[in-house]
Amino acid sequence: MKNSFMAFLCLIFPMLVPEISLGQNENQQYDAVSKNAYPNDGPGTVIYLSKGTQLIYSRTYGKANIELDVAMKAEQVFRLGSLTKQFTACAILKLAEQGKLSLSDDIRKYLPDFPKKEQLITIEALLTHTSGIINYTGLPGFSAVLKRQDLTPHQLIDLFKDEPLEFEPGSAYKYSNSGYILLGAILEKITGMSYAAYIEDTIFKPLGMTNSYDDRPTLLINGRASGYEQRNGRYQNAAYLSMTLPYAAGSLASTAGDLQKWYAALNDGKFIKPELLRKAYTSYQLGNGTLTGYGYGWETGNVQGISSVKHIGVINGFYTYAAYLPERNLSISILRNCDNPTDPDILASKMLAIALGKPYDYKTLMMTIPELEAYQGVYRLTSAGEYMINLQDGQLMYYFLGGSKTRLIPYEKDHFILENSLTSLIFEKDQSGQVQGFRTSGTGLSHNGILQHNKLQTRKKISVPAKLMQSYVGKYQFKPGQLFEITMEHDILYGQVGNDRKELVPFGKHQFFARNLDATILFTVDPKGKVIGLSKIQNSEMTAKKISM
Repeated sequence: MKNSFMAFLCLIFPMLVPEISLGQNENQQYDAVSKNAYPNDGPGTVIYLSKGTQLIYSRTYGKANIELDVAMKAEQVFRLGSLTKQFTACAILKLAEQGKLSLSDDIRKYLPDFPKKEQLITIEALLTHTSGIINYTGLPGFSAVLKRQDLTPHQLIDLFKDEPLEFEPGSAYKYSNSGYILLGAILEKITGMSYAAYIEDTIFKPLGMTNSYDDRPTLLINGRASGYEQRNGRYQNAAYLSMTLPYAAGSLASTAGDLQKWYAALNDGKFIKPELLRKAYTSYQLGNGTLTGYGYGWETGNVQGISSVKHIGVINGFYTYAAYLPERNLSISILRNCDNPTDPDILASKMLAIALGKPYDYKTLMMTIPELEAYQGVYRLTSAGEYMINLQDGQLMYYFLGGSKTRLIPYEKDHFILENSLTSLIFEKDQSGQVQGFRTSGTGLSHNGILQHNKLQTRKKISVPAKLMQSYVGKYQFKPGQLFEITMEHDILYGQVGNDRKELVPFGKHQFFARNLDATILFTVDPKGKVIGLSKIQNSEMTAKKISM
């Protein structure tokens, strides 16, 4: 039940360029991009790529049950988490198609006990995460104790109904599971059926989805995969979660094969009319004209310019993903029985691109240092604040203040790819050839970055004598703060807090920058040249005293 929307700005993803060649057939290309994506030991993964009812490619990794040493199979049943939302959204659209509700209806028409707010809250606002209703799973009361309790939909609503709205409905987007809890309750009010019974009778049975369920731990489900979590580098059984809590926002379970049936049925118009489905597949537009990147139960995006809808589901023990290209009737599911956050969007997009006959292929363009320096500057993104582009040790790095750095790799004139992603920055210049800004292009919404100033200084790595490098090694104590250790391996300096270690690159006298993080270390020396402390500049400045060699 987790949103991955616009995650490209701050996450590190799997490798950028598929290791494929034009001589390979499609299966070899799929193998090339997927072979190192997931481990074969520990929890498992199912990758399932289809065109309509035709299976194109399937691969499994790891274990369905570690303790029993049961290998993962494509037919395994997984908790879907927030992939549930597309089923809830389509069930609501079915009721709209039947004239039993309107998307513009005030939700209190069906839920009169929901406290009156100053603004109208529509059913469409719930579908699009634009209602302003707070996300109940983020409330302090959503505790480990509560997660073990069975609650009715009415009791779930009681958790958040009296909370103030976070914004005026329709004025902003903020992912909220609470909206889908209310949609489930509206469905039950109109139909007189439980959410589970309605989904079973109107979707699963008619569409032949015989391995799909409203999940309950007490159900005997043939082929159910066990759920795991990874903590401190070790796998363990996932913590218990009452499946009454995710309800219409995340309670369903299914197989990759049944998800294929679902998308094929939607394509064939077997559940709702195409014109209603198109609305679900279309990014909602706020009152100010801003696109949210979310329709009804799906995020919106594209693969090589072909429109896609997709979603991630994260729930105790499981991490799931499904994407669909309506124009080409292509779908892919990547289902894992472990909830560690490994975003599958790039892998899925690469595989869908191969199926389209348009694989992603970026070849590095060689550029001189002066050419690269022209792109340096501070840029303001329309949706995400200020970002820096700085030339450091011969590489353009992209980062926000105090954040992780990502290399920008040129692949054609004014076009750069963010390393380990499918997101490009395409720079725009004025008539004199001066950079004015950039726009992003990737598998999600496009964003604009406007140049604020270009006063950033190029940082060049300098040579430091080995004896001086060795003098920096030791332990430093921040007050207040953690112990900071400087180590050296193979003539390279590293700064480390706990298990987090970063390479430090010298660029001035007693001055180092972190290669992959926006942090600068300035060492302090006494009049005799002895290193006695340091300052760390990252968002703010902190000083530390050297306490040992």
